Amino acid sequence: MKRFNKINANPKLQFLIVISFILVFNSCKEKEQFPVEPHIEFIDFTQVKNAQGVDQNGILRFSFTDGDGDIGLGVGDTNSPYNPGSLYYHNFFIKYYEVQKGILKEIPLLMPNNSRIPVITPEGRNKSIKGEIEMVILTNNPYSTYDTIMFDAKIVDRALHESNTIQTNYIVIKKH
Repeated sequence: MKRFNKINANPKLQFLIVISFILVFNSCKEKEQFPVEPHIEFIDFTQVKNAQGVDQNGILRFSFTDGDGDIGLGVGDTNSPYNPGSLYYHNFFIKYYEVQKGILKEIPLLMPNNSRIPVITPEGRNKSIKGEIEMVILTNNPYSTYDTIMFDAKIVDRALHESNTIQTNYIVIKKH
């Protein structure tokens, strides 16, 4: 006696069952939740040489999470507290250090590397976000002869929540 299976006989029904299973499985999956304060982790730092082979810039790469996804500032975000000249005009903050005679010293730069990360808020109801950011940073301080540097960095979201601070490894730069 031959059995007839309606599911195997109807490819459309098979497709609907598979799609239904996927939708049910995905709807049961919990969305990733993160604290509303941004959290960052150092990934790496890559030196970029100019045409003469001298280290000029570097690319700082770090990962981030943010529970409410309010990382980034738009071009029009210039009203207080994001107005030019205020502390929060920038949302990416970086400190430059040099190893001078064996001691790590923070060096204020004439042109700081602080900058603005653009808005990266996700669409939809769930605003939790994670990803990676790469920032180009000036590494060759023309007013210094020291060749070993390091950076600290943090970000601030639109609600002014500050992230933790990350630190690069020591970076030896070619000055000439």
